[in-house]
Amino acid sequence: MQSNPAYGHRRIALALGVGKKRTRRVMKLYGINPYKRKGRWRKRRDERRPEAQFQNLIKGSFPIVPNVTWVSDFTYLRFNSKFIYLCTFMDLFTREIVGWSLSTRHNKDLIIEAFLDAFQNQGKLPMFVHSDQGSEYNCLEYTRLITNLGVTVSMSKKASPWENGYQESFYDNFKTDLGLEFDRFNSVGEFVEAIHQTINYYNHTRIHTTLRMSPSQFRQQYLLRQIQFR
Repeated sequence: MQSNPAYGHRRIALALGVGKKRTRRVMKLYGINPYKRKGRWRKRRDERRPEAQFQNLIKGSFPIVPNVTWVSDFTYLRFNSKFIYLCTFMDLFTREIVGWSLSTRHNKDLIIEAFLDAFQNQGKLPMFVHSDQGSEYNCLEYTRLITNLGVTVSMSKKASPWENGYQESFYDNFKTDLGLEFDRFNSVGEFVEAIHQTINYYNHTRIHTTLRMSPSQFRQQYLLRQIQFR
């Protein structure tokens, strides 16, 4: 629990290789509870904007290979009375964070830099990129870049955060794993390094309950199966 404060009974059971019911009983007996942050930041300004022209094209779809669908969102991290914004792109099949960027401003550049980081890391483009209808995603520069590259833009219905629940869930757990007090860091450089380490922890170590392993391990197993069946 000390190294994985957000682990509930399901992840602890997977990590220890024991039954979920037994783990839950022991946690209840000793009063062990995972830490969870409450509530998410609402982009109220975007809620007042008109509906975007883009529809949710990934609803009900479940990719069976990597780089079919990337989902994206951004959040704020408060540090020394200032906001630092983090944007991430997640591969919907592996649940890996394939690209990310940081900025003191939430604008189109934050989103575009994260997308280009994902493209550079993966070496290929997805078929779909899904996000909410935030002005940063709905701006002409971003949507034109995506469509000119042959990628289809998909967006959640307005005021429907559950239609991008993958990223919602990621950020809830990410902030817990990053720590309770961000001001404990001595500098912006230390804070940025901690963000990098937390994303690396999520990708390579943290057990994803849907995958029953870390996203990186899941991707490696998929690649191994592809080699075996050739």
